[in-house]
Amino acid sequence: MMNKRTTTKHDSAPKAGPKVTPKAGPKPAPKAGPKPAPKTSKAGSKAASTSEGVRLNKVIADSGVASRRAADEIIREGRVKINGKVVTELGTRVQGNDKVAIDNKQISDPPRHSYILLNKPKDTITTTSDERGRRTVLDLVEYHDRIYPVGRLDRNTTGVLLLTNDGDLSHRLMHPRYGVERLYDVELDKPLENRHARKIAAGVTFENGEETQPCELFVEERDARVLSIQLREGKNREVRRLFEEFGYTVVRLHRSQYAGLTVRGLARGEWRPLDRREISALRRLVKLHDDV
Repeated sequence: MMNKRTTTKHDSAPKAGPKVTPKAGPKPAPKAGPKPAPKTSKAGSKAASTSEGVRLNKVIADSGVASRRAADEIIREGRVKINGKVVTELGTRVQGNDKVAIDNKQISDPPRHSYILLNKPKDTITTTSDERGRRTVLDLVEYHDRIYPVGRLDRNTTGVLLLTNDGDLSHRLMHPRYGVERLYDVELDKPLENRHARKIAAGVTFENGEETQPCELFVEERDARVLSIQLREGKNREVRRLFEEFGYTVVRLHRSQYAGLTVRGLARGEWRPLDRREISALRRLVKLHDDV
């Protein structure tokens, strides 16, 4: 007899909750694309584009130096110069001939985008380097392009981790506006009570005032210590904190799905490049043009 699961979903959430394993990706873009720009006044069109420029944090992210969020911090710290002048305003735009430098070192032209899927093992830090000499995810991925992780997994959390140098994609995948699905397999130190499951599904307010969104839980009927939880946001240590709030300890935590990606076929510590179909699906998911 198959082991059944009970699903806990907050009543105020949309009636059609997020699926655990979507069969189909986001709706394809309409066949008829945007109308082409008028062929006349090419120079005027180019001038308008040039005057608008590109946001500074995007230029930094596209160079592979850091994610957009990290780029904002670098800018705030006064480490960025445009044409020799320090810039600290986040909304600054870069024109085509501008020279951008970080710590007095000019950044290179944007590399081609790379997308790597890693099955993160335990005892591994989700950073590009660690001052204490601990193993990082980049120690596992020997790749010719400079890449960085999209979001973070705790040191002892395993599973799906995406690494890329596509700053636009990384920024949108982490932004709560796009509600990117994350599915975690959880094992607790004791059975989860129904009343606690309902409260977690409805959304929790922590002591510091931080709130979580409603989510879905799938609890094993035969062993309520084992469950899956599906989230659409990526707060720091959110899964562990949710259960700690009600007196539970997370014994095992594995991210089995992220933005439709799984680690099927990959052993712990193994990685592979995404294929064009997977990259296109990710970009459609966060409403980016499919230009790969």
